[in-house]
Amino acid sequence: MAYVRFGAPIKSTEVALAQRPEVVESNRHPSFPEPELKKPATLFPAVRVASSDVRDPTLAATNLASQLNHEHLGSVLFFCSAEYDLGRLAIALDHVFSGVDVSGCTSAGEITPNGYGRGCITAIGFDRRYFSVGCGLISELESFSLQDAQDLIEELLVTCRNSRLAPVKGNTFAITLLDGLSSREELVLATLNSALGTIPHFGGSAGDDERLANTHVFHKGRFHDRAATVLLVNTSLDFRVFSTHHMVELSDKLVVTAADSDSRTVYELNAEPAADAYARVAGVGVDELDRTIFALRPMAVRIGHHYFLRSVQRVNADKSLTFYCAVETGIVMTAMRPGPLLENLRRQLEEAEAAVGPPLVTIGCDCFLRRREAELTGIAEETSDFLKAHKVIGFNTYGEQFEGMHINQTFTGVVIGQPDAGSE
Repeated sequence: MAYVRFGAPIKSTEVALAQRPEVVESNRHPSFPEPELKKPATLFPAVRVASSDVRDPTLAATNLASQLNHEHLGSVLFFCSAEYDLGRLAIALDHVFSGVDVSGCTSAGEITPNGYGRGCITAIGFDRRYFSVGCGLISELESFSLQDAQDLIEELLVTCRNSRLAPVKGNTFAITLLDGLSSREELVLATLNSALGTIPHFGGSAGDDERLANTHVFHKGRFHDRAATVLLVNTSLDFRVFSTHHMVELSDKLVVTAADSDSRTVYELNAEPAADAYARVAGVGVDELDRTIFALRPMAVRIGHHYFLRSVQRVNADKSLTFYCAVETGIVMTAMRPGPLLENLRRQLEEAEAAVGPPLVTIGCDCFLRRREAELTGIAEETSDFLKAHKVIGFNTYGEQFEGMHINQTFTGVVIGQPDAGSE
């Protein structure tokens, strides 16, 4: 199943979502007329990509800079293993990219120019002649309000308009990176979605190499926990924002009969201990429930004609289940099973590339449970080669974000097309 949003010149969507208000803009900043698309006279690669598996933070940052730095570098987006000394890495990145906006997060695995990576850092450098990237930080997730969201998006829009690259409408998308253990994704995303209006949006929740202990986002020279970064990307290039999963519904239905939505913990399914009910539909004993089963037997909530996955994070001593996404008493979840993972991803990316042309880069947020499934089923190497061939750079997440929703076990991102080789 796939959901998509399109960048210019395509103006349509496959998923009927609730109508959202347009961005509310105050009069505190001057308004600017929308510019014509700006086409540089001299063409160079509009992005550069890099990775480093050097474990010393200073050397790793220097390695990235040697691959990304050039006179037109405007901003950098990176994803790194939580195994790095994050304090030293922050200082090093701030030094080697002095004067450049750098954003990123820790990961549960990396997607590098060579495919899947572990224990490394991967990055994208955006050429400011093609991309204007406004970067902001949400430091108080618990108290984030609609007014806060409107103020933040307004500030980022001013950055995009000042660059005079392209009209905001149809040429702008948002990326969010959130602390993956904050349990505040739903609140923040719904609030941001209202402020973004028609601007398409995707993102991922930061990981920590599957330790489930400490996840961080990076903004202005520092790693932050219990925080989120928001990037507003304005570009003259064509793009397509999408989300897809390969899970297929089964006949088993599980009603949440007791839950704590704040902690995302379900105590009862079908009026019995949650672990007992889940293990039964998964076809295993309670003592066999682990991340392998969680990867291969997720559950999903149906909204309209689409299923949105809800993945189990852990089984607790009282036989309750803690999830990566929001769960509430009264919702009905459907048991799911895997379909063909790689074929689903291939179809989605090839459809996107047919729309925007050969990809310049695809920024991908890939649930770490999907990668675990690929490893369990013996297709990890083939999947890695596919990601490399399709120019995917990104990370394995603790959850994905699409159009204000927090979801699990998806591949979510944006395919960006190449500049017109004939531009003058």
